[in-house]
Amino acid sequence: MTRRVRKAVFPVAGLGTRFLPATKLVAKEMLPIVDKPLIQYAVEEARKAGIEYCIFVTGRGKAVLVDHFDHAPELESLLRERGKTEPLDELLGGLPEPGTIVSTRQQEPLGLGHAVWCARSFVGDEPFAVILPDDLVMADRPCIGQLIEAWQETGGGNMLAVEEVPHDKTDKYGILDIASDNGRLAVAKGMVEKPKPENAPSNLAVIGRYVLDPLVMRTLENTPKGAGGEIQLTDAIAATIGKVPLHGYRFDGTRFDCGDKVGFIEANIAFGLQRSSMRGRLTEVIKDYSTKL
Repeated sequence: MTRRVRKAVFPVAGLGTRFLPATKLVAKEMLPIVDKPLIQYAVEEARKAGIEYCIFVTGRGKAVLVDHFDHAPELESLLRERGKTEPLDELLGGLPEPGTIVSTRQQEPLGLGHAVWCARSFVGDEPFAVILPDDLVMADRPCIGQLIEAWQETGGGNMLAVEEVPHDKTDKYGILDIASDNGRLAVAKGMVEKPKPENAPSNLAVIGRYVLDPLVMRTLENTPKGAGGEIQLTDAIAATIGKVPLHGYRFDGTRFDCGDKVGFIEANIAFGLQRSSMRGRLTEVIKDYSTKL
């Protein structure tokens, strides 16, 4: 019987250079989609999927990410005094149980694999999830929850969220080498980090949701630097093939790359249109601007 996935690692130490100057002083994970920061969407997704503990791997200037999930006594008091119950309920509803969010530092920018490894003391010898807040998924069921269900059904190992990408974009992703594929679940015999299109074994790309066997954490201990001179999570996962199964899961939902400026704007439009209070006016604004172009 597979063990329950109780913990999720959030690698949030990146500098967000693609969004400068906005991210000069503001953590990129605090950039808002409509009225909630990216990190809150990620944590809410984890909580809806039954994750109990969220582990932030941060860097310098990222303390605000932890502070966001704490009480703000002055603001809460002011909202109460002014009878603003709706925004107060929004604030309080986003707070996790005490002791369920912890953080640790990635002191050097050595890659995603290194960031995940920095959480080893908190994860322990348990299966765990990894959630990259830059990848925002709009779905009826939380994306990481879909992966956990598939992971349980297949008996464990490593389960990665995947989607098909254009062949000329494979050098932007980790790509699976497929042994078999039923259209929903792919069994992988290997994976390559950011291969050139002519060398890519498929166009099935890994996006920022993982459910991982604890063997991956132990493997990261001795994983050398790979693509880009960084310690790659994909290299550690690939090294466990043959020891534990590796699957790619095509999730239900729409993924927005919020590490990209256009993807970020697209996410704001899509999530804004989902709000009944905003849909009519936002639709008019979009139509108005489309006629001016």
